[in-house]
Amino acid sequence: MPRHVAVIGASNDRRKYGNKAVRAFRAQGYTVYPINPHETSIEGLVAYAKVTDVPGPVEMATMYVPPAIGLTVVDDLARKGVTKVWFNPGSESAALVARAKALGLAPVETCSIVAIGDSPANY
Repeated sequence: MPRHVAVIGASNDRRKYGNKAVRAFRAQGYTVYPINPHETSIEGLVAYAKVTDVPGPVEMATMYVPPAIGLTVVDDLARKGVTKVWFNPGSESAALVARAKALGLAPVETCSIVAIGDSPANY
């Protein structure tokens, strides 16, 4: 499984799932890239405005933004070489999943924290 993950919609608010995901993926040993155009750091990590700003590889992404915002970033995921994208509950839409597939991404509609063997309740 890829070990470099972009958390789209990462947050400094520890109650939000975009923050819980940053902590959960780090706890599982992933290299985590928080993506949020309004932050400079999240949980001590450099935050990037967009995934194409990340230096180095990013094989997968997990979405914590509404579908309308997801549609504005999914093309960047493909440009960056992301191959798998998780659409967490509330971030998915038929149009967004279809666009991800058309770009050659492998969309997964489930909670990414649970998918890596953890629980959001731990964070």
